[in-house]
Amino acid sequence: MSTDETGQGGPAASNSARHPQGQGRDLVQLVTPSGERISHPEFDYWVRDVTDEQLCSLYEDMTVIRRIDVEATALQRQGELGLWPPLLGQEAAQIGSGRALRTDDFVFSSYRENGVAYCRGVDLTDILRVWRGTASSGWDPYTINMATPQIIIGAQTLHATGYAMGIQNDGADSVAVTYFGDGATSEGDVNEAMVFAASFQVPVVFFCTNNHWAISEPVRLQSHIQLADRAAGFGIPSLRVDGNDVLAVMAATRVALDRARRGGGPTFIEAVSYRMGPHTTADDPTRYRDANELEDWAARDPISRIAALLERKGLLTAELQQQVKDKADAVAREMRTGCTTLPDPEPLDVFKNVYSTPNSWLDRQQDHYARYLATFGDPAGAVSEEGAR
Repeated sequence: MSTDETGQGGPAASNSARHPQGQGRDLVQLVTPSGERISHPEFDYWVRDVTDEQLCSLYEDMTVIRRIDVEATALQRQGELGLWPPLLGQEAAQIGSGRALRTDDFVFSSYRENGVAYCRGVDLTDILRVWRGTASSGWDPYTINMATPQIIIGAQTLHATGYAMGIQNDGADSVAVTYFGDGATSEGDVNEAMVFAASFQVPVVFFCTNNHWAISEPVRLQSHIQLADRAAGFGIPSLRVDGNDVLAVMAATRVALDRARRGGGPTFIEAVSYRMGPHTTADDPTRYRDANELEDWAARDPISRIAALLERKGLLTAELQQQVKDKADAVAREMRTGCTTLPDPEPLDVFKNVYSTPNSWLDRQQDHYARYLATFGDPAGAVSEEGAR
């Protein structure tokens, strides 16, 4: 469901453009944790076109990406993946923003935005290639207009800002969108990216998912003010949105995208959510966070919230729930099959695609490694077709 086709020039767009200071102080919410649809005079405009059918589609998307997450975690526990970064609890932030984008927008994400990748149409097997260790990147970025996930914390914000400068130079109205966590706001790369974005007023959206924990570091220690308010120091307007409310996230993202398309420059979105699972499958969150905190946030679960809204509207039928479950199960089966049937790379494949053209320096390393492999009595495995070429 692409939802960025309407809402151009709405009241919230002009508001955020005029008032960079303090814009992030109010938490935008359109659906309460109990599923009650509440009115917001500025942001209702930006989701006025969302039909009941599209609400059901958002519910399906969120359920499917949670199923992807559960399946990938199981694959890691079963030894099929080396590592996995769960998104449990952040489904609304990823689906609400991801479904607001146009196909010509370009996404630069961290390693946790698998839900956004799903929205962009990524092949399910491609999500797992890196985590299984069979490839150094998962997909061709230009096939889905999304860069492969960045592991270095915050580095993708610089890439997005640079890409946005290119969009500006081309005179296009597409937007670069970069995703990062609360911990990344303490990194120099993020701050440098915002300096450049503000200086040149480029069409980039900084989407910060505040999940309250940068691995084991609480957000309250990293920042004594709301993260959205940090943007004001760069002259960048900000929005602070309930990250567990898929409609509010969609509205906020549309505001930011519209502003960028109109030449209004960057916007910083703080989506307040919670990482209900571990940082990665190598992490044990029980060592650093209170179980009561997790219980409190579980009561604000983003999928339960949209389900409650659908129930209030009489849309959460047994038929819909079965349809969504079947879709989620089918996606999980496809992903598991794709993962377990990925071929192992040949030993000399490590030299492929290192450079765009061959060079003697790399050829020499490949030759030495091939001779080393041959000492194990497997000359066939030591000779890779074309090698580094």
